[in-house]
Amino acid sequence: MKLAKSLQEIQPSYIREILDAASAPGVISLAGGLPDAATFPLPLMAKSLTDLPNRTQLFQYGNTAGYTPLLEHFRTYYQLPASHDSIICTGSQQGLDLIARSFINPGDNIVMEAPSYLGAIQVFGLVQANIESISQRADGPDLEQLEACFATKDITLFYAVPDFHNPTGVCWSLQVRQKVAQLCQQYNVAFIEDVPYRELRFKGEFLPLVSSFCPDNSLVLRSFSKIATPGIRLGLVTGRSDWVAPLNKVKQAADLHSSIPMQAVLLDLLQHDGFEQHLEVLRGLYSERYQALLDNIALKLPAACTLNPVNGGMFIWLSLPDCDVDALAQTALEHGVAVVPSSVFYQQRENVKPALRLNFTNANAEQLSEAIDRLTKVINIHCK
Repeated sequence: MKLAKSLQEIQPSYIREILDAASAPGVISLAGGLPDAATFPLPLMAKSLTDLPNRTQLFQYGNTAGYTPLLEHFRTYYQLPASHDSIICTGSQQGLDLIARSFINPGDNIVMEAPSYLGAIQVFGLVQANIESISQRADGPDLEQLEACFATKDITLFYAVPDFHNPTGVCWSLQVRQKVAQLCQQYNVAFIEDVPYRELRFKGEFLPLVSSFCPDNSLVLRSFSKIATPGIRLGLVTGRSDWVAPLNKVKQAADLHSSIPMQAVLLDLLQHDGFEQHLEVLRGLYSERYQALLDNIALKLPAACTLNPVNGGMFIWLSLPDCDVDALAQTALEHGVAVVPSSVFYQQRENVKPALRLNFTNANAEQLSEAIDRLTKVINIHCK
């Protein structure tokens, strides 16, 4: 059979493709957004998992929107208004796909920051959206560019990761959050707020969701991959009921519903007395590893390699002197360290600035030190 035209134009995920190479013996991976498997809260999940054979009702077909007790928990925990609903997805990535297929027609204009999350670029590419790229600053998107785009083009939605952005680690300031919400309301642009790293803040005060300033003009994507385990593949979309209802219809056609047994296990985990302590331990560990990576970069890399500090999340964005960043990443892999080049995070490749996304959550301090030793050699080869 001949591939659909929309798929012909989509490049495979560099990050998914590199996972095998990054897991080869001797390779230290700073590439994937992987949580440390040693931190998975399996002891907190053990009783729930053991009890599953005694809960046979969980293994029958379920409601498309999700396991009712879990949906009720989310309504209370996230204090959803009566006019809002939620739907549980097979990872927040599916939630993004449901949104794209529900609301975007080929050629519709959508806005993303540049650089931006590769998975979102792929999803919006599959529905043949026209992606308008907005520059990113240290405290969020360039607001002048954003308003000019909203004012001069018919924009369907603005997708962003305001808390510890993937790939740059940027966290939007309160002022930027309020202004983006105001612009989305003023120009009738839906705001799609993706918050998979929000709970991983290890420094500073938690800031309000952007959607809290425009609740009826937004959908929120949440993930449980980073705070529970990626393998359970569960995420959540919340927003006004008439926006969530179409997602339910698309999901019916896609997979009927996400795993009900795993939803029940997730509910038990979220309600476990030890879950908040698990999050505190996770934040503490990631803070230590971030600092270890920061210290090694400051000590070993050339001064021309720069980064902006982060207060949470899983990534830093290392800006490099002028170089072929794709070739550099390939050489780095040959030297036993996996990294992701900036080129994969841009829709328009001519605007790429040489940089690397480095993950600090899946390697210990000793491995991070060795990884930067190896990366230093590679940068000295390519950046002269």
